[in-house]
Amino acid sequence: MELFEKTPERGTRKAGTAPLAARMRPRTLNEIFGQEHILGEGKLLRRAIEADRMSSIILYGPPGCGKTSLAEVIALTTDRRFERTSGVLANVAILRELLKAAVGWKKIQGQDTILFIDEIHRFNKAQQDVLLPYVENGDIILIGATTHNPCFFINTPLNSRSQIFQLNPLSEAAIQAVLQRAIEHPAGLNGLVQADEDALVHLARVCEGDARRALNAMEIAALTTPPTEKGFVHLTRAEMEESVQKKAVSYDHDEDEHYDTISAFIKSVRGSDPDAAIYWLAKMIYAGEDPRFIARRMVILASEDIGNADPRGLTLATSAMQSVEFVGMPEARIILAQATTYLACAPKSNASYLAIDTALTDVENGRTLPVPKHLQSGPKPDKGIQKYKYAHNGDGHFVDQEYVPTDKVYYQPTDQGYEETIANRLAFWKSLRKKT
Repeated sequence: MELFEKTPERGTRKAGTAPLAARMRPRTLNEIFGQEHILGEGKLLRRAIEADRMSSIILYGPPGCGKTSLAEVIALTTDRRFERTSGVLANVAILRELLKAAVGWKKIQGQDTILFIDEIHRFNKAQQDVLLPYVENGDIILIGATTHNPCFFINTPLNSRSQIFQLNPLSEAAIQAVLQRAIEHPAGLNGLVQADEDALVHLARVCEGDARRALNAMEIAALTTPPTEKGFVHLTRAEMEESVQKKAVSYDHDEDEHYDTISAFIKSVRGSDPDAAIYWLAKMIYAGEDPRFIARRMVILASEDIGNADPRGLTLATSAMQSVEFVGMPEARIILAQATTYLACAPKSNASYLAIDTALTDVENGRTLPVPKHLQSGPKPDKGIQKYKYAHNGDGHFVDQEYVPTDKVYYQPTDQGYEETIANRLAFWKSLRKKT
């Protein structure tokens, strides 16, 4: 097998040769990388495939995570008839023909049909409704693949009759394993390409869990890089950067640069510098940082560094985290940017953070105080025990009574933002206690 066609146009693929990503589709479950949570030994989906006891399923996950590859493996593994179509290509007439053929095949041959529909979310409600009775009656076993949340884009009746399996973006280690397999496999690059480790690391990082994108990029790099005198192609990080049009930045995941960058981001937000915060956010996004990690950190800092100075900060950060999960990249970058700039420009207070840590220290060091009798649950004898006073019965919904047997103040609001209002309110209540 030769990597390059022997014509003056070096670097072109031979006519009829499938792309590398297609040639490297897994043929067995053991060749599928990165989905151990559903395909590991003993997992439900793996057991069903190996036993050929499939029921209708929806495969949900981002591009390049292996949804179609898994369907192809099922096609090779099962003894059932297998048909495939796409939400892009099929209409109601085509669907009815496929379904009619499946029913006829079952009657004549006694064999079930597995119907794989890629991008099933592209079917409208009418098209999805056509499938429903056939799935319900067991005339077909449906495998639907979608990049969109089935709860929103697949009809509820169809969802309820199918098992939903979520595939995750491939980890960097899984993508590196896919790339290495492609380099060595006879159907892939057949050992005619050598790639530096940092080149594979960079490609795995910037492809954001998309194995197809990584394989396509490596194929472009291999087909456009001149061979060495020894006859093989040597790929460095420079070729990989060129093939994906994305340079490598200094950002070593799970090492110093990773933690230094998120630290700089948090401190820039805390320091009320939106420009600096946006820069560090851009660096993390460009380097392929998990947007969910960034969103989680913003939820934490919204309470730790902003708190009640702007209570809306936590609400916005939480909404951003949920939106990032729902929307995904690349659009999630806009959501992260909005939350970042809002939090950076919000008034700051760490009073809540200090309050809970001080109270935890007191509890840890032995200040475990008894609950006053009038605050305890259940009926208590009236004699000699102060009765609980219902706060809403008091003037201004306030009554003076002991809630903890200590005068220590834990929460000390600042004069920033809404905490100034809180501080004034606490001072007013304190004055009422002094009067009584």
